[in-house]
Amino acid sequence: MDLQLEGKTALVSGSAKGIGQAIAKTLAGEGAHVIVTGRSDSSVAAALAEIRQIIPKALLDGFAGDLAVAGGAAELVMRFPQVDILVNNLGIYEPKPFEEIPDDDWQRLFDINVLSGVRLARAYLPGMKQRNWGRIVFISSESAIQIPTEMIHYGMSKTAQLAVSRGLAETCAGTGVTVNAVLPGPTRSAGVEEFVAKLSAGKTFAEFEREFFRTVRPTSLLQRFASTDEVATLVTYLCSPLSSATNGAALRVDGGVVKACF
Repeated sequence: MDLQLEGKTALVSGSAKGIGQAIAKTLAGEGAHVIVTGRSDSSVAAALAEIRQIIPKALLDGFAGDLAVAGGAAELVMRFPQVDILVNNLGIYEPKPFEEIPDDDWQRLFDINVLSGVRLARAYLPGMKQRNWGRIVFISSESAIQIPTEMIHYGMSKTAQLAVSRGLAETCAGTGVTVNAVLPGPTRSAGVEEFVAKLSAGKTFAEFEREFFRTVRPTSLLQRFASTDEVATLVTYLCSPLSSATNGAALRVDGGVVKACF
């Protein structure tokens, strides 16, 4: 299927690795000009090289900076003042008992997971409305609607993304601009593999995976971690002109973890 993305410019925050990189790669494979972002020059360069190895003709640019602060976002917008597609993927997580989460951690997750996307949407949405076409996608999580007790501050930040996403969609009523959120479930990214290695106590990933879905996410219908490419496929569709009737939605790619039929 041709997703009609040739000639479109897409910015994916936090795309030097993990789900973000998979989204950048899939968008590039569909012919979009993709701006890859990360914290360091080396991480961005490595991501660009990896995508080009898979898609030699990929149209790519890179940006290294801290998008969790206003200055980093301003620098990015100054360098790339116009985009057609914005994917707010940048985010972090950390398991920590509620009683041990200090104010600084709550603020840090809000700044990175929520405000980074708010700033970029605020910068790029007016141009999208003026051109009467655009796509904004927030990468939230199933944790937004099924708050994990082991990281409540993360769940809070992901719920906040849903509020921002729906609110922005309301401001785009009657235009060619759509704003949606995607809620991945447990996904096997490089960060998750590192996290598992620290917690697995010598277990293989497959052993950890079986135990995780038996005890931590037993409601999963997939009964395995999704791949980053499986998440990226849905996101790329939402970024395309073909998704014009999908707006203000929170779409799950969670493997059925959330026990709901809507």
